[in-house]
Amino acid sequence: MAKDFRYTGYNKNLRAKSRTLRKEMTPEEKQLWFHFLKNYPIRFNRQRPIGNYIVDFYSSKAKIAVEIDGCQHYEETNLIADTERTRFINSLGIDVIRFSNHDIKTNFEGVCLQIDKFICDKLGLESQAFSD
Repeated sequence: MAKDFRYTGYNKNLRAKSRTLRKEMTPEEKQLWFHFLKNYPIRFNRQRPIGNYIVDFYSSKAKIAVEIDGCQHYEETNLIADTERTRFINSLGIDVIRFSNHDIKTNFEGVCLQIDKFICDKLGLESQAFSD
């Protein structure tokens, strides 16, 4: 299968910031990364610059960004900023799915299954989650 080299908005000026964010992941981001996405059959990157933003997790194959939102994301000004951010990322052909920290803490398996279903539906695959 040929690689897709279309522009994805990678901003190398945010490289240092994304490295710092990888080192300082929240407990919820760590849980999702180390207990699901790191070994998921479809490759994900952590803290990936896209345009002037850094998404929590990104799969170039599935063209999907997974965001884990803390309580600050539910304040009015941040809701507006997140809407603009999502609109920009969507304009590059990348889907954004969001989960709250609470979702990760209370329904981790459900979050993993939702991510898996979204990717498999998009790519026309059988479930990749929890397979051997």
